[in-house]
Amino acid sequence: MKNFIAPSILSANFAELGKEVDNVILAGADIIHFDVMDNHYVPNLTIGPQVCKSLVDYGVKKPIDVHLMTSPVDELITQFSDAGASMISFHPEATQHVDRSVELIKNKGCKAGIALNPASPLSLLDHVLEKIDFILIMSVNPGYGGQKFIANSLEKIKRCKEIISNSGLDVEIEVDGGIGINNIKKIKESGANIFVAGSAIFNSDNYEDTIKKMKQEISAE
Repeated sequence: MKNFIAPSILSANFAELGKEVDNVILAGADIIHFDVMDNHYVPNLTIGPQVCKSLVDYGVKKPIDVHLMTSPVDELITQFSDAGASMISFHPEATQHVDRSVELIKNKGCKAGIALNPASPLSLLDHVLEKIDFILIMSVNPGYGGQKFIANSLEKIKRCKEIISNSGLDVEIEVDGGIGINNIKKIKESGANIFVAGSAIFNSDNYEDTIKKMKQEISAE
């Protein structure tokens, strides 16, 4: 399964967001990751669909991956898909009808994902795994960037990979939170193939050098 680096714009300089996104794409980014927070489901307020539309209108062609840390989710699914999102994930605890929300994402032509908090059990995937395209495993508690990777997330990723393998389905595993050059290889070896990194990229001196080193780590056998 192909590996993807997905810089999270939560850590970008918002005064120059278009330029920042251009720079990480030139540096080798595969996907642009949006952390959408509503100061309700999580304790922070970030960006809405207009920012997504602005980047698409600006000329961003890379897939835009929208992680909804909001409640409710359905209206924002519609707004972000209309704004140009390619992938949308949400937390099952944040919607009253998980299956309906997944169907809404798929019907809007986007890849559908289920996001799991550090304490959310993998059993939440039981009745929806065959309908989704990816699982987003949070390796920090959602709400803020720059947090430290929660070590037991590796075991959760491994168990998630086993569930997918046993199902015979083609479902990708995305991991978000505390990912850097020093731990990305272990995360990949646990079963992930989409790696969200915010501060590790945007706070580095050289985006290209950082992304290149990350890709070297996940391509090395």
